[in-house]
This record gives sequence, structure tokens and C-alpha cells, in this order.
Amino acid sequence: MAPARPALAAITALLIAATLAPAAQATDLLQAWQAAQSHDRELAVARATQATALPQREQATALWRPGVALTAAAGLATGETDTRGAQFAAPGFGQSTGVDFATSVTGGTATRVALQASQPLYNPERRAQQQQLGLQADQTDLQWQAAQQAAMLRTAQRYFDLAVAQEALRVIDGQLDAVRKMATEAQDRFDIGSAPITDTHEAQARLAQLQAQRLAAQADLDIKRRQLADSTGMPPAALTARLPGHGEPATTHALQVWQQEAEAGNPAIRLQQLAARIAQAEADKHASAAAPKLDLVAQAAQDRLSGSGDYGSGARNKNLNAMVGVQLTVPLYTGGWRSAKQEEALRRWEQAQAQVDSTREQVAQQVHAAWLGLQLGAQRVHALMQALTASEARQDATLTGHEVGHRTLLDVLNADNDTAATRLALAQARSELLLNQLRLSQLAGQLDEAALQRANQMLDTPSNQSRPSGLLSTK
Repeated sequence: MAPARPALAAITALLIAATLAPAAQATDLLQAWQAAQSHDRELAVARATQATALPQREQATALWRPGVALTAAAGLATGETDTRGAQFAAPGFGQSTGVDFATSVTGGTATRVALQASQPLYNPERRAQQQQLGLQADQTDLQWQAAQQAAMLRTAQRYFDLAVAQEALRVIDGQLDAVRKMATEAQDRFDIGSAPITDTHEAQARLAQLQAQRLAAQADLDIKRRQLADSTGMPPAALTARLPGHGEPATTHALQVWQQEAEAGNPAIRLQQLAARIAQAEADKHASAAAPKLDLVAQAAQDRLSGSGDYGSGARNKNLNAMVGVQLTVPLYTGGWRSAKQEEALRRWEQAQAQVDSTREQVAQQVHAAWLGLQLGAQRVHALMQALTASEARQDATLTGHEVGHRTLLDVLNADNDTAATRLALAQARSELLLNQLRLSQLAGQLDEAALQRANQMLDTPSNQSRPSGLLSTK
């Protein structure tokens, strides 16, 4: 079998030149997050929900402000009075007893105007309502904070999904270019009788496999790019993500420390704790509904009835009254409604308490999984780096063996496939390692732009990511 070193070297040079071509301007992680803040739909929903916190606090304050109401009424009415045995006295008439008085207005015009004001002085039910509204406002604010952190992690996940999908397509394209050239060379060598037909068939079979893989990889890349474009509002054609470089996230915290920080700061746990306190306030509100209430009240009213009656036309009754004082209200019986609502609220409070424990357990498991992913992920990255070095050495040795006739073309193709798979696995492992660091921060309630900035600084430069990734790559 004739040596083919010059042809293979030319293939290598062409492949390296292609893969080192200038790359499009890459979008970094912070740019993606800054764009997502105004375009992420889930974040927009959370932002609109957070706007209800201020009105809730205003409602809580308004419960203890005075209420003023003006009422006016007009209509047709009939009024009759009959007083017997009254005492009458008037200047010039002396004093008389046993006097009878009677008024009559039939189908007359009646009007009523009243101004009423009330200021709560003592009202346990309103106090519980005020506490409940304040807790609901706190819950709304915390939901917004949780939504921001979830959006940061979601953006990072979509960003690295795109970066890995780009790498997968780049690896396959590198293999395709090299296998096409290898298939051509195999056919030429067969034509001159220096290689068996099996080399041509093996190259063509691998080429068909790679073409099918590329279609799947291209579809996956389009989906990942569209997902990031939808959440950031950036044009899909302008989105080019960067993979993590050779650095590793800091792993200074022990598992116990992360568990403690998550216990204190995890948004899901804090939200569930607030939900339990709100349920307790609801039970207190119904319990307080049976307590006496004291209000400062003031009212002024005028009632007028005019028309014709049994004693002639032009009859009119007019009544003016005003009062300032305190009003005591003591609920006596509500038909069992209040006690039933209180019982329901207590059961919901028990449910919320149980949910706090369940959420705490789930978060502890998530922290453990993310921490293990961070610890073992670092080891996995080191192992894959060693595997990649070994795969590239095997690739070179297999190529040399093929040139001297000790290895077949299939051996060369398999070695290249293993090297490409290892390189892609390393990119995925590095991305997952960085994501686990962000997940831990989010589980502890500490994910912010500073954490994203640290992750952003660990991304590789576009030039480093344009490295050769296919067959016959050299070190």
C-alpha cells in the first residue's frame, strides 16, 4: 500500500485553515442577560405582578384611616303620626295636658341626606387584615426577586445550550470536511490499485452517518438559538455563544455551608414560609371577627316628607339630627359561618406548614445534587481533558499506522470519531460545571449580576473556540 502522508497532510492543512477562519462577533453571557431583562416573557409577567405590592401596602394603611360617606335618597312616601296624651305649652296659650297631635302625608315627596364619618379605634379583625396585606406585599416582592434569579439561570442555561449546540455542529462539520477528502483519496487510491474497495465503502458509510448527524445537529442548533433569541429579543443570526474556557468555578464552600445558606436565603423556602404566615393571619382574622369593635363616629342627617294628607295640603315633616360619639359593636351570632371559616383557615395553615417542610427537603436535595455536580464535575472535566489528550495521541498513532499499512481506514475514522466525541463531551462538562455553580447561587438566593459577571469572565475567547475539531487535527 503506497504511503499517503503528503495527501493527508494537505487535508490537515485545509481543515485547520477552515476552522481557524475569523468567527462572527460572539455574544457574551452578560449581554444576553441585559437583553433578557426587557424581553423575557416570564420575567415580564413577574414584573407586572410585582407592581401589585405597593397597592397592597396602601390597602393595609387605609384600614386605619377614617371613612366618610355621603348618602342621598329621594322618592315617593307616605307618613302618618298619631300622638295622644301629650303636653302642649306655648306663649299666650298656657299649658295643656292630654293633647292629641296627628299628621298625615299620603303619596308625598321624601328626601334624605346624611353625612357619616367613622374612625376605627379598636378592631382586632382589621389588625389581622393589615398584617395579612403586609405579608402578601412582602410575598409579592419576594416573588419578583425569585423570578429575577430564575430568569438569570434560565438565560444562562439557554446560552450554554446554544454554545454546546454550536460546538456540536462545528465538530461534525470538521469531521465531514475531513471524511469527504478521505473518501476522495480512498477512491483515487482504489483506482490506481493501492487500496482496497473497502476503504471507499467505509468512508462513504461514515460520510452518510455524519450527514445524518449534521441534520440533527443543525435542527438542535436552530431550536436553541431560537429559544435564546425569543428570551433576549436579539436577532437569531446575531447570536453566537461562547463556551467556558479552561478555568473552573471556585468551590470554597462545603456542602453544609451551602445547605445553611439555602435554608436562610432560598426563595422557594422563604415564599412558603410567608405563605404559612399569611394562612395564620387569615385564621387570626376570622378568630378576631368575634371580638368587640370600637369606632369613633360622627353623622348628620336631614329627613323631609312633604305633600297632602288627611288634614289638608302643604303638609311637611322635617327631621334634623347630628351626633358625635363612639360606637361599640359586639358580634353575637353568625350562624356558624365565622367558626367554619376559622376552621378552614386553620387547616390551610397546617397545610402551609407541611409544605414548608416539604419545600425545605426538596431544596436540600437540589443543593446536594448541584454541589455534587460541581465537585464531581470538576473531576469529570479533568478526566475528559486527559481523555482528549489520549484520544489525540491515539488519532496520530492510528494515522501513522494507516500510512504504513498496519491500520485500516476504518480504524482512522473510529479514532477521529472518538476524539470528536471526547471534545464535545468536554465542552458539555465545562458548561454544566459553570451552570452548577450558578444553580448553587440561585438555590442559596445569591444569584445576581455579580455572579453572572464572574461566570462571564470564565468564557473562552472566540479565537480559542475556533480550534480544529475534525479528522486529522494536529496538536
